[in-house]
Amino acid sequence: MRIGVDIGGTNIVAGLVDDDFNIISKKSIPSKSSRNPDEIIFDIFHVSKAVLEENKLTFDDIPFWGIGMPSCINPATKNLVHANCFGWKNFPIFSYLEKYTNKPIYIENDANCAAYGEVLAGSGKSYSNAIMLTLGTGVGGGIIIDKKIYSGSNKMGAELGHTKLIHNGNLCTCGKKGCLETYASATALVNLGNQVLQTKHSKIIDDLCKNQIKNLDGKIIFQAAAQNDMTANIILEKYCDYLASGIASFISIFRPEVVILGGGISEAKNQLLDILEPKVFEQTFAAEEIGIPKIICGSLGNDAGLIGAAFLAETNSISNK
Repeated sequence: MRIGVDIGGTNIVAGLVDDDFNIISKKSIPSKSSRNPDEIIFDIFHVSKAVLEENKLTFDDIPFWGIGMPSCINPATKNLVHANCFGWKNFPIFSYLEKYTNKPIYIENDANCAAYGEVLAGSGKSYSNAIMLTLGTGVGGGIIIDKKIYSGSNKMGAELGHTKLIHNGNLCTCGKKGCLETYASATALVNLGNQVLQTKHSKIIDDLCKNQIKNLDGKIIFQAAAQNDMTANIILEKYCDYLASGIASFISIFRPEVVILGGGISEAKNQLLDILEPKVFEQTFAAEEIGIPKIICGSLGNDAGLIGAAFLAETNSISNK
């Protein structure tokens, strides 16, 4: 048995995973990300211990503690670089976690964990080389080469959401301008929707929003498009233009076997892919001659990160030992 933990700004989730990638049980608690680090780290331990105890196990019964977080580890210092949702910069996370166990601790970027989980046990399990984009509040990215996580020579690469899409474009949460995240996230889809709706009225969207534009979200835009709403279709066409540009660039660089989409936007599945795939083909170098990789949606949802974290000892992740 193994334990994997997926940490985000909203929830901390721990799962017990067997060697065949099945989640036996899991527990979740709110992150309450504004708290001090001692309280948050204790809750990471507490929810991990609880899921073990539920199955009559202790930390002595697991090989290591695998954790996915919205940041990465600096291999020179072993510090967490920047977990924006907690406000942690250059944070000595291993020293906090080591108070609770003498087991090896592996920590990896949460999007890398999700990509790894999908290739181990999800929609990408038939492939060894994959790119994954998680399309949520931001855009996370994971690169899998030969069934292992690739994150660059210093383990701090693969920030696909912060590749530059438009010179001097929209301001990103990272402080830079023009990042893919500002054009292809779920947040970006809603922002684009609000812009378009300033000049193109939609009764269907108004009805779905209950005449409160503040209720607009990605799901409503896809629902309206499914009803052949012209404004929603314009929004999705423009959104997919941006997303396709990013994907086409990653294909040209890595030529993966498959591109996996996760996060809330991916729940639209074929409705999204039917718009996106022709645009990716159109924008990808040499697509006419050699085609493009298959583009699919992840199948594990939020469990992908748990499964990936539970198997971090088998890939290129940083440990405290």
